[in-house]
Amino acid sequence: MTNHSETTGSFENGDIPDAAKPGRADGTPCEGSGDEHQVTLRTPAELADALPYLLGYRPEDSIVLAALRDRDGRGRFGGRARLGIPENPDDWEGAAGQLVHGLVHGSERRGARPEQMVAYLCQEPGPGETGRDVMERLRPLAQKLRVECGTLDVPVVEALCISAGRFWSYCCDEEACCPAAGLPMGLPGTSVLAAAATYAGIQVRGSLRELRARMLPRETAAVDGQAAALDAAATTLVSRILDVDGRSEVAGETLETAQRVMRRLAEAPPVSGVPAEDLRDDQLLGDEEAAALILGLQDRTTRDRAAAWMEGDEAAPAMRLWRALARRCVVPYGEHAAAPLTLAGWVAWSTGDELEAREALAMALGADPDYLFARLLHQACNEGLDPESIRRCLREGRKGDAHTEGGASNDEGHGGAPVERAPAEPSSVEPSSAEPSSAEPSSAGSPSAAQPGRRRRSRALASAHGVRRRTRARAHEPSAGIVRPRTPSEGGRPGSTRPGRARPDASGTAATGRQEPRPEGTRTGERGTAGDGERP
Repeated sequence: MTNHSETTGSFENGDIPDAAKPGRADGTPCEGSGDEHQVTLRTPAELADALPYLLGYRPEDSIVLAALRDRDGRGRFGGRARLGIPENPDDWEGAAGQLVHGLVHGSERRGARPEQMVAYLCQEPGPGETGRDVMERLRPLAQKLRVECGTLDVPVVEALCISAGRFWSYCCDEEACCPAAGLPMGLPGTSVLAAAATYAGIQVRGSLRELRARMLPRETAAVDGQAAALDAAATTLVSRILDVDGRSEVAGETLETAQRVMRRLAEAPPVSGVPAEDLRDDQLLGDEEAAALILGLQDRTTRDRAAAWMEGDEAAPAMRLWRALARRCVVPYGEHAAAPLTLAGWVAWSTGDELEAREALAMALGADPDYLFARLLHQACNEGLDPESIRRCLREGRKGDAHTEGGASNDEGHGGAPVERAPAEPSSVEPSSAEPSSAEPSSAGSPSAAQPGRRRRSRALASAHGVRRRTRARAHEPSAGIVRPRTPSEGGRPGSTRPGRARPDASGTAATGRQEPRPEGTRTGERGTAGDGERP
């Protein structure tokens, strides 16, 4: 089964802030941040118009389920979940079961079992198709969703198909209200719900494709120059990173360069429009600078120290830098994008942008499904955990770094280059109101403090010939905190991706083994990533 549009929101919080819980199916007010933001949805047309506001973006090629639950005698929207429509109809039954069971059971774990469901199927016509053709072609999928919901005693009160600017209802065949030709969607921003959302400060972010485009490798004439700069940086930096003293020097150079570029970005004059903003940032970052930063961030402790730029005046320029670096991870350095994409996802989540956080983390898992930091953050974000626990760990690690750099001796008892220690990774966060994480056992203190006898996997650069091999290092050894830079495979450039693996738009792997709608980025058929190894 191919899930080619990979985002699933957290089942109770959905893809937009709690203040944005508009609508209901049977005409009573919806839940908002307060009584002043209640909106009543009475018709299929109003439900169709509400979809972008339920998710916070315009879904494409998607199955979307929105749970309804009763509160004080009034129906309210609860959790939402989205999954890409499989290309093969034979996979529709599995996708429907995965989505329905995941949303219902996920809501049950949070104490709010859905009582009704609204289903949406969104897909644009293919060559030679009309919107009505799409609606008829997807009718069996709509029926499978209704059957799966029925097996869990959660009736589907409305099922809509949205295609080519029109919508159809699978639950109503009355020509007066739901004609066979469908009904046109309202103009964006003209509905009562749009006005209420604007008043409440809720924004629709456009499509996921547009969001991903900000973090995908650029496809311009400058690609060859960036690839050459990455080749040169790999030749000079990798051997230094593999040396204990050289690693400390490269870490300091990487962080200093990153801070210098962040100041440059922060001081740049503003421009209008997202594409113009990204182009401006690309012009402010040189190929050699980008290559040095991308290679330097492959070291875990360096990456963790950079993750501390997550709040205040540092967050915005850091986010712009991480996006720009992800765009510079051109072929064959696609796997290297896992580090800047994970940092982008972390900063987005830390600053309250859960939509971009999930997309960036999904793309990080698409670049490297074994990237543990991304998997843990991805799961924590989807589980609705509070990022403050992670922020606190990173703040403490930053204070420790400042103390060490102020002249404290290193672990060997003499002065010189400080021994870098990584701030605690998300595995040390213990959910207080959600179910325990099933991805990684939590460890107290630094993530390098592994359990006795436990080993961690790391990716190593074996030699100048570029033979990739796996190494195992015990946590007490000096190299245990070193994340080895990527190396060429089968004689390719340093950092080339594994044979047969190309970086998708945004894909990843589920962080748990539960049969739920997969978090963003999960593609059916990919190998699992459970385990205690990390490919930072």
